[in-house]
Amino acid sequence: MTVTDPIADMLTRIRNANQGLKESVELPASKMKLEIARLLKEEGYIEDYALVRGESFDNIVLDLKYGENKQRVISGLKRISKPGRRVYARKDAIPRVLGGLGISILSTSKGIMTGRQAERVGVGGEVICFVW
Repeated sequence: MTVTDPIADMLTRIRNANQGLKESVELPASKMKLEIARLLKEEGYIEDYALVRGESFDNIVLDLKYGENKQRVISGLKRISKPGRRVYARKDAIPRVLGGLGISILSTSKGIMTGRQAERVGVGGEVICFVW
């Protein structure tokens, strides 16, 4: 029996579209995915995102961001906490990505936020993924 992980699916779609230098990527919507998209936009990893209402289900469209000469802004994405093995971080042990060059995304009791925001607020939580 395989358990499909919607967040891992989202990261894989972004990774594949980024690798293929696509302008945008469309994926099924959820509240958690919308929050991750919001953080990616705030941190400057994507151009923009939009929620597209459908008849039976909603989609999120992410507009990927590239530098001059189609240089990728997102070099990598990695899912950390998985359904089979959850990974949590205390408020004083929030992981740093590439010495502070990347971001860690955490699901905390105060909502989904980056590692830096979680340190500022003083909360820990489940480490969802790393982006660099």
